Amino acid sequence: MTRREVITKAITKQLTWVQASEILGISARHMRRLRHKVECWGMSAVMDQRGGRPRRKRIKAGTIELLCRLKRDVYADFSLRHFYEHVTEKHGVKVSYNWLRLMLQEAGVVEKEPARGRYRRRRERRPLVGMLVHLDASTHEWIAGLPMQDLVVALDDADGRMLYARFFPQEGTASTFAALESVVRNYGRFCELYTDRGSHFCHSERPGEVTDEQHGQVSQALRALGIHQILARSPQARGRSERAFGTIQGRLPQELRHHGITDYDAANRYLQEHFIADFNRRFTVKPAQLESAFVKLAGVELELVLSSKHERVVRNDNTVTFKNLILQLPSTRHRIHFVRCPVTVHQFSNGTLGISYQGRLLARYDTAGGPLHPSPSKERTASAQGSASKAVRRLATHRPTPTQNRHFPTRTQKAVRSAGGKMSVARSTNQSQEELPHV
Repeated sequence: MTRREVITKAITKQLTWVQASEILGISARHMRRLRHKVECWGMSAVMDQRGGRPRRKRIKAGTIELLCRLKRDVYADFSLRHFYEHVTEKHGVKVSYNWLRLMLQEAGVVEKEPARGRYRRRRERRPLVGMLVHLDASTHEWIAGLPMQDLVVALDDADGRMLYARFFPQEGTASTFAALESVVRNYGRFCELYTDRGSHFCHSERPGEVTDEQHGQVSQALRALGIHQILARSPQARGRSERAFGTIQGRLPQELRHHGITDYDAANRYLQEHFIADFNRRFTVKPAQLESAFVKLAGVELELVLSSKHERVVRNDNTVTFKNLILQLPSTRHRIHFVRCPVTVHQFSNGTLGISYQGRLLARYDTAGGPLHPSPSKERTASAQGSASKAVRRLATHRPTPTQNRHFPTRTQKAVRSAGGKMSVARSTNQSQEELPHV
């Protein structure tokens, strides 16, 4: 400890003056001199005043003892800034905040602040929309009296626009796929996804160590779409999404209560119809460049790509087992059966199941394993597509009759008779020949 810390502890009676002299390595007689100086002139009387710097304002020992006693006994639960305001306004003590902080820390009444660490520069926003999307969830009491749910939000980094928001009972793989599918369908494929290190985003073999190569369901889907995944190393790294959730938590519960919304289904409708547009109108900033990095996808089955995939082998009775469910494969016009074929069971974001073979969806099932039939509109669409494909095949196989050119003579009746003896065809051909003048 420094001399100032030892003398301060002796003034606040945490140490005796004899113990202070032993710690400082001076005699008891010299310690009595220092004590007399401190009581008369303050702590600055025993400090080194060389260096041409102005003398500090002298604070008496009684003032130091008063401040330590007030902080320890009266204002123990006050923050340091709050305590400084009360001391200067109500007790008439004229000291600076920094001096008070250092003095209380040296006296052991207030703990020293932790080190700030290395310098961190605020990351600049991406110049184009669609370059980076933040995906995160916040657990909060959004509706009073109901269990807390997770609000999953996707934000664009360039302008802070809210691209997606929805309540889920628990954040996980299904909520992530639902958010990604909505963003990709409505805006297009983006470049990078910034998330935390949740268990559905990454897997670590050892605590605190996350490998670069991930093989989870979300990571596989992102690689299939060509989206780069960025895993944040601290909550401070996701500062933009954290600040956005602070704004949402300060506004959304009050608005839901004001509009009389008492269930999460109605809350989801309110998000889509009112809150997202109002949030974007108030808090969206102008990006550095007006172009967009979103790319529309064509020819990609997003529902199959953005789903949890599980490999299975079809049994002899054309069934597939999945989580204590038996899924019966229907007959198709492409194959007689699928026995011993490797298929993929998909868990979609809405909770339903599906089975695909070589990228083709064979059937859909509900959560209990029952088959889901396509809607009438889809059936009409499929039949229209089938009839159109048949018409295309008929046009492809049909060979039209070549048109007659009057500048070149056709086969004579004799040649026709010798070729097949089809007089009707020859007669019709000769009639057409007589009608056209010969060159």
